[in-house]
Amino acid sequence: MTHAIRKDIRFVHRGAVVALGGFSPRRTLLDWLREDQRLTGTKEGCAEGDCGACTVVLGRLRHGQLVYEPVNTCILLLGQIDGCELITVDDLARDGTLHPVQAAIVAHHGSQCGFCTPGIVMSLFAFYQEGARPVTRAAICDALAGNLCRCTGYRPIIDAALAACATEAADRFMAARQVTLALLQRLADDAREVVVSQGDSFFAIPRSEAGLARLALDHPGATLLAGGTDVGLWLTKGLMALEKIIWLGGIEGFAGVREEPGLIRIGAGTSHAEAHAALAALDPDLGEVMRRFGSAQVRASGTVGGNIANGSPIGDLAPCFIALGATLELRLGDTARRLPLEDFFLAYRKQDRLPSEFVTAVHVPRLVAGQVFRAYKISKRFDEDISAVMGAFRFSLAGGTITQARIAFGGMAGTPKRALLSEAALAGVSLADPAGWDAALDALAEDYQPLTDQRATSAYRSMVARNLLFKALTEVAGADTEVTRLIAHRGALEAAQ
Repeated sequence: MTHAIRKDIRFVHRGAVVALGGFSPRRTLLDWLREDQRLTGTKEGCAEGDCGACTVVLGRLRHGQLVYEPVNTCILLLGQIDGCELITVDDLARDGTLHPVQAAIVAHHGSQCGFCTPGIVMSLFAFYQEGARPVTRAAICDALAGNLCRCTGYRPIIDAALAACATEAADRFMAARQVTLALLQRLADDAREVVVSQGDSFFAIPRSEAGLARLALDHPGATLLAGGTDVGLWLTKGLMALEKIIWLGGIEGFAGVREEPGLIRIGAGTSHAEAHAALAALDPDLGEVMRRFGSAQVRASGTVGGNIANGSPIGDLAPCFIALGATLELRLGDTARRLPLEDFFLAYRKQDRLPSEFVTAVHVPRLVAGQVFRAYKISKRFDEDISAVMGAFRFSLAGGTITQARIAFGGMAGTPKRALLSEAALAGVSLADPAGWDAALDALAEDYQPLTDQRATSAYRSMVARNLLFKALTEVAGADTEVTRLIAHRGALEAAQ
């Protein structure tokens, strides 16, 4: 710990700055709202960030602007609201007058049991503030992908959203936007590190990468917390007793996308929501992967670095980045190093990362002339689901011949993994000769021996991987994606960019 330390978190709620200390590092925002503040409009449903009943909205500073984003409070730790504005469903109505979103839900009969309605209202409140106009049904559906309703059906809810969001936001939160922005900027100007202690436990917020490096060395057993979309479940489902938590969300410059020659550098603390536009600009399929990455709540909290550092074999970003030839940047103390992303994953949940070492950034190359990319996510549900198989492909072409292939799959092994034998079999193969693809398709059976689990059987995964490679080759050979895809046709994706 260095120089000045603050012993509380500070955030804005109902127009005032709140200072809060002395809480357990494991306390969730949901428990604090319901148990300590008695703000029981926010509900607990799944306790794992899937149903959206616990959704609230956080106002955050993004490049000097105030941005409203929905988050799942059941897996968001209380300390993570430091520097934010907190808005709950209990904060919307005033003096007996409903917020426009609430009024629209009532007018269009968008609620029955009402249990999930508060979360739906808050997701729509965030869209009301930030959603692009003119509003579309598809955009509303994306905004609601993380909210479950089993009573009403989504038609009246979507009708309510279309009505409420038909015009630009014009509520008291919009009227107070500049005042709120000034409060958040004042909080951001306080560069002191935060350490909220309770006995031997603590929740720490370093303010610099160097400060994080020191804390990690001093407390090698501490949990490094980014968005909490995975760590939150360690607490709510795994009931893990995490005693020391270091949150990375307050580090200056740890998030953000930077353009560099031939690549983009994505800071490890960059949320999926922040990274979306830059990744979509690399390739439309990558943008579609990000659109289906969890829900709006998950994308607002989860980070690019966290998705990679937790070493999941079914994370969606790693296969895409490996296929693109990405490299990873890590730091241990004052020492930084880089390595190919594919070499970071050693075995199931085991990475090439030393104690106290942390991911700082990922470098993703842009496609160059003669290169094409395809990515496909296969899951049981279209929205907000974990992939059974994730396939990503980059082909380098000369005329109609493949000169090099990079193929990576998630869900096919204990780690995200390249299909090296299949890649070798594609070198020199003509796209005009589908019979010449057979050796590469057959080689996938040697590249991967997937497991059977609750998401898919081994046989299913093997068949899907083979089909996805065939699909990618078919598209690159010139097939119209309106023939090869039911949704997300390349032309439509490119037009939407």
